[in-house]
Amino acid sequence: MSDTKYWIGFTLIPGIGRAKFSMMEEYFGDMERAWHASAKELQTAGLDNRSTDAIIAKRTRISLDDEMEKLERYKVKALTWKDEEYPSRLKEIYDLPPVLYIRGSLSPEDDWSIAVVGTRRPTYYGREVTEQIAGDLARNKITIVSGLARGIDATAHRAALDAGGRTIAIFGCGLDVVYPSDHVKLARQIIERGALVSEFPLGTRPKAENFPRRNRIMSGLSLGVLVVEARDKSGALITVGWALEQNREVFAVPGSILSPTSRGPNRLIQEGAKLVSDSYDILEELNLTVVAQQLEMTEQIPATDTESLIMKYLSSEPTHIDEVGRQCGLPIATVSSTLAMMELKGIVRQVGGMNYTLTREAREDYRIKVE
Repeated sequence: MSDTKYWIGFTLIPGIGRAKFSMMEEYFGDMERAWHASAKELQTAGLDNRSTDAIIAKRTRISLDDEMEKLERYKVKALTWKDEEYPSRLKEIYDLPPVLYIRGSLSPEDDWSIAVVGTRRPTYYGREVTEQIAGDLARNKITIVSGLARGIDATAHRAALDAGGRTIAIFGCGLDVVYPSDHVKLARQIIERGALVSEFPLGTRPKAENFPRRNRIMSGLSLGVLVVEARDKSGALITVGWALEQNREVFAVPGSILSPTSRGPNRLIQEGAKLVSDSYDILEELNLTVVAQQLEMTEQIPATDTESLIMKYLSSEPTHIDEVGRQCGLPIATVSSTLAMMELKGIVRQVGGMNYTLTREAREDYRIKVE
């Protein structure tokens, strides 16, 4: 994308987030024009005085070519929300990051992701449960998403790697800074079989206020969030809040009522989270019990009754996922996971804004089958 460096430039200016990117994109058409716009033009586009002043003051001190050179030096790729490679599931959330910085690689199979979160000080039970469930999910071709923190996060990442699966770590800082520093080796391993991902430009130091926001990316990339161990005020519960806002499933591992680290998940279960005792509970809830086998399929035909039902309500015209769910009478989580599987198999195509169409080949196959 020719104007990527201008998107990157705007991420270096504090206070320029999703809403202001949208205003500029709609008004100017591209970020290069926005970058060179006058203060009056920026205000006409909808930006407030504070944001306008920040852009005018800071852009003259930013070398976009230097920023691109730094990305190349650290082997970091920048994706804007206009790029085809930008994760389709993340495009579904309201507060999507305008730019994603990536070390490693994202894969279409990462559409089947589960975020695993929990305390930085897990018990032996918590570590064992995380290793078992995250490892089993990875063996079933589910990508494990977490935050590279000590404790449950690191245990989940390592379990996925040990199982030969994929894992994604979401940073609360620039990708040139590994935090915590004792996870440098783990980060390198993740790059080889997954990705490090951040919305923060290179050079951003780990600040406390960054981490609650990065949690929305963890849940946004995933079909659901699994909480293993968490105290009452754990940061893991912030991820749960994002998941509920994004219409993602919430799973929780029960623990002893005497353990402070089990208070969080036990309360979530009381409030309606799915109780999880093994990976099958998650796979079954999300209709993903045969992901490993289905990923190997290339036939553009519906393999299940659910796929057949969804196909009845799709055509060459875009249909929103909520409308598909309403017409089919299915839970939105089931519709979302099934559509993701159908997309990989070439039956449907996501055309943006959570709208789906049948592919031409699928329409022809379906017409022949009906006739």
